[in-house]
Amino acid sequence: MKYEVLIAAFAMLAPTAAFAGEALDAVKPFYDHIGTELDPTERGRFVDPAKSVLDARDRLVKSGQGDCLDDNMALDNAAYDKAEFDKSLKLAESENGETAVVVAAFMASNEPHRMQWKLKKVDGQWKIADLLSVTNEWALSQYQCE
Repeated sequence: MKYEVLIAAFAMLAPTAAFAGEALDAVKPFYDHIGTELDPTERGRFVDPAKSVLDARDRLVKSGQGDCLDDNMALDNAAYDKAEFDKSLKLAESENGETAVVVAAFMASNEPHRMQWKLKKVDGQWKIADLLSVTNEWALSQYQCE
C-alpha cells in the first residue's frame, strides 16, 4: 500500500515537471555516487541552509568529536541493494523561476522512499538548498551539527 501511495504522489508531480533537466543534472551526481553530499570537496554544489549544516558537520568531524549526519542521506539513510535501487530510481523536476524541486522516488530495503531536493539558481547554476525525506519526515536544514 505504501508503495502505491508513493507512485501516485510521484505521478502527480510528473505532469508539472520541466523537461530542461538542469535541476535534475544538479541532483543526479548524488545518486551516481552515494555519499557525495558529505564530501567537503563538493560544497560548491550547495547554498544555505544546507551548506551551513554541511560546513558545521565538516568542522565537527575535523575536531574529532564524531559525526552528526548519516552516510547516505540521499537514500533516506536506508540500507540499500544497488541493483534494486538502480532499477527503481525515478527523478522528476519542477522549476519555478529561480527555485526548483527535484523528487527522487526509489526502493531501498524493499521499502519505497521519496526524497525532495530543493534548489536555488545562483549565478545561473542550480545549487542544493535543502534535502528532505518525505518518507521519514526529516530535513537536512533541521540538523544541528555543533
